[in-house]
Amino acid sequence: MLDLPAPAVLGEIARARQQQIQQIIAKRNAHYDESEAQKLDGWADGLKVGLERLIKEARRAAATALTLEEKLASQKQIKTVEAQDAIDQQREDLIGKIEGKLQQAAFTASLFTLRWHLL
Repeated sequence: MLDLPAPAVLGEIARARQQQIQQIIAKRNAHYDESEAQKLDGWADGLKVGLERLIKEARRAAATALTLEEKLASQKQIKTVEAQDAIDQQREDLIGKIEGKLQQAAFTASLFTLRWHLL
């Protein structure tokens, strides 16, 4: 006589395996998310450093400017501070997109059923 596990036991084994797979995927996604966040942080920091350098140069130019036109041009460059907010927003948007891609849904579906009779 063949001793087969009951359907409830098979269902429990399948659920346990599904949880294991989801944990593996979650760990992989966390590693990927951390890696991408570090890249985005580096990108945003690089842009901010460049903007800060431009602002310092513009302030120096504004302080040493002799004509009104030169002072106005320097003031326009100083307004790039607002661009830092745009950089932060882009970073947040990119992180949101990455998180959206990492969302997962699991489901089960019966593909086929086997039935047999012993004669």
